[in-house]
Amino acid sequence: MPTAPPAWNDDNLRSVSEQIRSALFFAHVRASTGTATSRANCHPFRHGRWLFMHNGAIGGFEDIRREIDLMIPAALYRHRSGTTDSEALFLLLLANGLETDPAAAFATTMAAIVGTMAAAGIAAPLRVTAAATDGEEIVALRYASDRQSPTLYYGHTEFDGGAQGQGAILVLSEPLDSNPGHWVEVPDSHLLVAGDGAVAIEPFAPA
Repeated sequence: MPTAPPAWNDDNLRSVSEQIRSALFFAHVRASTGTATSRANCHPFRHGRWLFMHNGAIGGFEDIRREIDLMIPAALYRHRSGTTDSEALFLLLLANGLETDPAAAFATTMAAIVGTMAAAGIAAPLRVTAAATDGEEIVALRYASDRQSPTLYYGHTEFDGGAQGQGAILVLSEPLDSNPGHWVEVPDSHLLVAGDGAVAIEPFAPA
């Protein structure tokens, strides 16, 4: 399978973006944790209305890949086109109710994965900074079993001033500039929900 080109060199993206207008965008730069660099393995992953992207890794995934995949219901597993732990995580979230109760889906899914890792004797941590959207709101989680999760921030476009600052929200893994007044760091083990110009953050724990 051919490797995926960077966004700035993707002729298809360039053509499609000229025709699309949206109030919500996802973008992700992938650093592989061992699986092939191919289009099927690149974020965001999509199913129905939902998009999903993930920083981090399921520790020891190569040793429990079969067990993780077997937790995905057949009706969803038929949509698995790549080999990453991130895509498996997304399909498990969908299986556990992402479309109706995202917070509960994240809690149930993290518990199932941590339990599978423990049963296999895996010492490496589960680290998840992930975001999902149905096109209306963004649900983002920062969690790690060793409390060393990848970072997560949010900010508002008002700091730019002018016509662009009209209540838009940026949710991102790292700040875009060095001014700490522009960004709020989401604490480890917290869930963020952003929509309609507002952000809510609540504590998170696996169910």
